[in-house]
Amino acid sequence: MATTKPAGEVLREWRQRRRMTQLDLALDADISAKHLSFLETGRAQPSREMVLNLAERLDMPLRERNGLLVAAGFAPVFGERTLSDPSLAKAREAVELVLKGHEPYPAVAVDRHWNLVSANKPIGVLIAGASPELLKPPINIMRLSLHPGGLARQIVNFHEVRAHLLARLKRQVDLSGDAKLAELLREISAYPKPSRSVVPIREGNADDVVIRTILDTPAGRLSFFSTMTIFGSPVDVTLSELAIESFFPADSETASILRKISE
Repeated sequence: MATTKPAGEVLREWRQRRRMTQLDLALDADISAKHLSFLETGRAQPSREMVLNLAERLDMPLRERNGLLVAAGFAPVFGERTLSDPSLAKAREAVELVLKGHEPYPAVAVDRHWNLVSANKPIGVLIAGASPELLKPPINIMRLSLHPGGLARQIVNFHEVRAHLLARLKRQVDLSGDAKLAELLREISAYPKPSRSVVPIREGNADDVVIRTILDTPAGRLSFFSTMTIFGSPVDVTLSELAIESFFPADSETASILRKISE
């Protein structure tokens, strides 16, 4: 993220965002608390290595690490290529392999703003009833899920799913400070609730350990839980911000329906 703030101020904001004291961060970075204080107040200037060291300890996204380097007077070190760049061909193949391999269950790949990058065929079952306006590229998965013209009218446990997605997005905003994500959060938080009767509390087994998404579709009632997959140790900004959400059947009926559809 581009910033005009001094590097010390950016460091302090990220430390506070991570709820770390100066002593905590200093110990993790193997420097004195006094030196860290000097860095945060601008009384001392960090070296390039120190910037990267502190950014690593703060678990800053690669985009933000580049921004911190620039604020400290250094050039960015992490590239930011488009997904169509030949150097990311193997990564694209890996994404498509994961999506295809997850069939007959749905899976999507999204960027840092929840815009759809790719999806496998079973996703079509879930979004078949969505408004055409919401299916125009770039398709935003958060918007599609909670908009009254999207999946909201199909989600049986809408209140539960909405609360979960808003909390997830809010955590992202709090941790990243991303203005575009903050705007998306404001937008979807203001969506009216669907007019159909929805279940306001959990519908599922009392011993569930994950939140389900329960959908009424033309194929029948489908119940899912999901997992998120990211690339390990990426050194490219675009790749570091790519995530795959895979949906798994939460009951045997859902699994059976999806298998029949794929036949």
